[in-house]
Amino acid sequence: MESLRSKAKELLQSGDVTTIIGYAAGTKKGKTKPYFAYTPEECEKLIFTPACVNNLVIYLTRKFDFMKKGKVAIVAKGCDIKTINVLIQENQFKREDILILGVTCDGVVDKEVVYDGNTLSDDEKSIKCITCDVNTPTDFDHLFGEGVESNALEPMTGGIYDEVDRVRGLSQSEKWNYWMEHFDRCIKCYACKKVCPLCYCDVCITEKNRPQWIETSAHSRGNYAWNIKRAMDLSGRCTFCGECDRSCPAEIPLNVINQEMSKLNYEAFEGYRAGYQTEEIPPFVSFKEDDKEDFIR
Repeated sequence: MESLRSKAKELLQSGDVTTIIGYAAGTKKGKTKPYFAYTPEECEKLIFTPACVNNLVIYLTRKFDFMKKGKVAIVAKGCDIKTINVLIQENQFKREDILILGVTCDGVVDKEVVYDGNTLSDDEKSIKCITCDVNTPTDFDHLFGEGVESNALEPMTGGIYDEVDRVRGLSQSEKWNYWMEHFDRCIKCYACKKVCPLCYCDVCITEKNRPQWIETSAHSRGNYAWNIKRAMDLSGRCTFCGECDRSCPAEIPLNVINQEMSKLNYEAFEGYRAGYQTEEIPPFVSFKEDDKEDFIR
C-alpha cells in the first residue's frame, strides 16, 4: 500500500505524530510482524496484507510507553478499531490522543495458514472474519483500500456462534466435561492475557498471592479458576479480535467461551455489542432499575 506509506511519512515529517504502529514483513515467508516507524525512512517497510493478523491496539495500552512519547498513529482493521472503542469507553485514552490509519479488510489468514499472495477462501480465513461486519472501518482519520461489503449474517449468528449454540445445547454434565477436557490442557503460560489489549491491569490477579486467588500450578482446579475468571473479566468487553485463541499453544477454544459471554450480553442488554460505540455506557459499569434479575437464584 503505497498510499499508506506515503501518508505515514507525511505524518512523521510534519510532526503530527511521533510513532507509526503498523505491520512489516516477517522473518518467514507469508508472515508479518508488528512494526514501529519513528522516521519517514522507516515507513518504507510498512505493509498491509491478509497476513496482518495481530491486533496492534495492545501497543496503545499502558503496558507500553508509546502513548507517553506523544500522539501516535496506528494501522487498524475494522475489528481492531472496536478494541480502540472499548479502551476509550474505559478511559484508557481519548480519541484525540491517537490517529487511526484505517485499512479495509476482506479477512486475514487463519493461524495454520501461510499467506501466498492469492485471494483467501473462507476456509483459509480466521474464524472471526466469517461473521465480520466491519470489513470497512467505521471510524478512522485516514482510510486506505477499497470498500469491502460485509457478508455477515445477523449479529451473533454463523461462524463461531454455531459452536457456541452447539455447546449451549449440551446437558450440564456434558458442558462440564467439554470445558474440563479443554482446560486440562492449559499450561498456565498466560499467552492469552499477554496478547489481549483489554488485559491491561498493572497487577494481574494471577500475580497476587495475598491471598492466592489463582493457583499457579497447571492442574484442573487452577486451570478452571483462571480460564473462568478471565472469561468473566472480558464479559461485555471482548470484541472478538481472536488473539487469545490464536496464541494459545494448548488450542483451548477461547473464542467459544468469550463469544458465549458476548452472546449472553447481547441477549440480556438490548443488543449490546462491545466496540461498536464509545458513547454508550457498558452494561457492567452501569445500573438501571429495570435491569433483568432473572440470573438471581
